[in-house]
Amino acid sequence: MHGQPIASSQNSGYPAGILVSRLKEIAGEFGHVAFASSLGAEDMVVADAIFTAELPIAVFTLDTGRLPRETLDLLERMRGRYSREVEIFRPGADEVAGYVSAHGANALYESVELRKKCCHIRKVEPLARALAGRDAWVTGLRRAQSVTRTDLPLREFDATHGLVKFNPLADWSEEEVWAYIRDREVPYNALHDRGYPSIGCDPCTRAIRPGEDVRAGRWWWESKDNKECGIHVSPLTKPIGEKTL
Repeated sequence: MHGQPIASSQNSGYPAGILVSRLKEIAGEFGHVAFASSLGAEDMVVADAIFTAELPIAVFTLDTGRLPRETLDLLERMRGRYSREVEIFRPGADEVAGYVSAHGANALYESVELRKKCCHIRKVEPLARALAGRDAWVTGLRRAQSVTRTDLPLREFDATHGLVKFNPLADWSEEEVWAYIRDREVPYNALHDRGYPSIGCDPCTRAIRPGEDVRAGRWWWESKDNKECGIHVSPLTKPIGEKTL
């Protein structure tokens, strides 16, 4: 599975119960909570916890229009496994057409500016629509995923969207994520078995090489210190005391 050895459930000690408790606490504190799923391994863990515990947390994903076939296949498998729907938000057709007309479909390779502009159209703006009217949102981010996430708090205030943001897997290891998936037979993206630990849009993602950082395959032509699309980066986002989560 995903090219990494998986610890046995007897030794892994993954905090599945803690995850559910954290999610229940979030749902109890806020009336309209949404989980933003990228359909990666971590996100499948959070979605499984939400669905199986029947928590009142909406689950949505962003269909950028350039997702790998395997990611779209996973959406169908989720529908077959769980009884709840995943909300899908897509970019504006006019904005996509304008970008392609002005710069070309693959202009994202030409500069960081054009790549981020593509991300803004296909991900950042749809996310803003997805979060409109929510009281809080949840992610599947972990501190160990990237050098840009080492200080990730469990709870923070996202000033960009005016919401409290929760990262209930912030302190989880990769081994804990995959132990949960294996032991509960959670569906996951087939690309994980082909060397893709982090999966985004098809043209922006490649398999990683042995010894590379887990997010090395994302925007691999750019600096390793800039592996974000803009969804989870804001100079106004501040951590909130974690003792309540």
